[in-house]
Amino acid sequence: MESPEGHEDLNRTFELKTIAPLQGRSFNPGHPATDRDIEHRSKFEEEAPSRQRNGRKERFMLYTPDEELNVLKKLDRRLVLFVAILYMLSFLDRSNIGNAKIAGLSEDLQLSTSQYEWLLTAFYITYILFEWMTILYRVVPPHIYIALCVTSWGLVASLQSVADSFTSMLVLRALLGVGEAAFGPGVPFYLSFFYKREELALRTGLFISAAPLATSFASSLAWLITKAATKVPIAAWRLLFLVEGFPSMIVAVLAWYHLPDSPGTATFLTQRQKKVARLRMRKETNTKRGSSEVSGLKMKEILQTLTDSKCYITAAMFFSCNVAFSSMPPFLPTILEEMGYTALKSQALSAPPYLFSFFVVLLIAYLSDRYRSRSFYVCLSAVLGTTGYIVIAVAGWRRASAGWRYAGVYAASAGFFSAITIIITWTINNQESDTKKGTGMVMLNIIGQLGPLLGTRLYPDSDKPYYVKGMLVCAGFMFLVFVLSWILRAILARENAKSPIAYSRLEVEDDEEEGYAMANDGEAEQERFIYIL
Repeated sequence: MESPEGHEDLNRTFELKTIAPLQGRSFNPGHPATDRDIEHRSKFEEEAPSRQRNGRKERFMLYTPDEELNVLKKLDRRLVLFVAILYMLSFLDRSNIGNAKIAGLSEDLQLSTSQYEWLLTAFYITYILFEWMTILYRVVPPHIYIALCVTSWGLVASLQSVADSFTSMLVLRALLGVGEAAFGPGVPFYLSFFYKREELALRTGLFISAAPLATSFASSLAWLITKAATKVPIAAWRLLFLVEGFPSMIVAVLAWYHLPDSPGTATFLTQRQKKVARLRMRKETNTKRGSSEVSGLKMKEILQTLTDSKCYITAAMFFSCNVAFSSMPPFLPTILEEMGYTALKSQALSAPPYLFSFFVVLLIAYLSDRYRSRSFYVCLSAVLGTTGYIVIAVAGWRRASAGWRYAGVYAASAGFFSAITIIITWTINNQESDTKKGTGMVMLNIIGQLGPLLGTRLYPDSDKPYYVKGMLVCAGFMFLVFVLSWILRAILARENAKSPIAYSRLEVEDDEEEGYAMANDGEAEQERFIYIL
């Protein structure tokens, strides 16, 4: 049989431990494999994943790099883009209360500073309490689950437009937190059903970057609505909630029919592309680590994750980022107004920093995937965020011009959005099975989302117009992210090196078992999970 070693398109291959079951079945690497050949070899791989590798390794190409690239492009266009739009709508409905405040919400409902802060806090209390629903992505078919989530928050967000008291608005904000908690925190986990570890940061970045894009869009839309509200018999803030909330219920119908539950159920892929999508994910979700199909949970793996100290470190980083992340969108228009700008101009000036953050998030996520590094880019983002908040605080303390504080907003927002993107990806990357990934995401979000309970209370009216204390607190938490990232890197590096037998990442091809290395100890072979640093 002709050896395929010299074939130029061997970037994506599977290694067969033995070729005994293929006797009598010829395979020429110069010709495409038939579907029957692929199914036969795939079945053999599943039935004999742990055979010893004695002798020369035989390789068979199951799909070409071009086929894989075409599948990735379709997933990016049809899946990632769609969930990014859903998240943009989600974040729009969550954060527009800051724009509504300066559009007349506080005056019409006669809200005190404390009551406004409670409207922000109520959202995050229910958001935290229902974070556990992230793991339902492995229990309920995602297309059904996501459609129900989008419908629920879209309805509640729209109903905010008819609130007539602090109490009614408080209840609606709490219900909004339930709907959004069921969706947003689990989306990176959902994307891991379709993407490999080294592909996930960019896709998570595309998803997360919808948040600054939504905030930018919200500010621009709020400016237009506020300006147009003088010509309609409805308060500007009521029209704002209605216009930004109702579209979610329409998009929910599309989610039901469009979103796939797994690579094999993606209606926008051809039959061949579905097969390629499944084959390439078998390295990520084989029988030892779970399945890409919707299935149950493993209690043993849940308990293992709950006792894993590494999960608590990433959750602490996420908590720190969320202190800054949650405080900026609701308060930025108010902060800009206190800098001396009019309400209309404050709405308009809120948009550019988030648009800048959108591009920075994509760049950081791309580089993180490109160089397969997480800690370095978390640190880089943390330094960027810390610097931005320090600039805002120092400029306020020294009574510098508003331009300095406004410039600091760019660095601060880009820093925490980028850090959150990589922290989420890092959490998923370093869990071996889907059950552990889901549990890790629940822990990350439950602990991490406690941050907004502090962050939403950092800008009381007593600190206006400079809010120096709040800015310094955010700077301190972003610096803590920097420290924790290096601590986690050291722990993961030690785990990778800790073994009674010698093994190396180089002992397996990068395209063979992503995240795993084979360690040979005499006759026995052991499979070890390799953490991404």
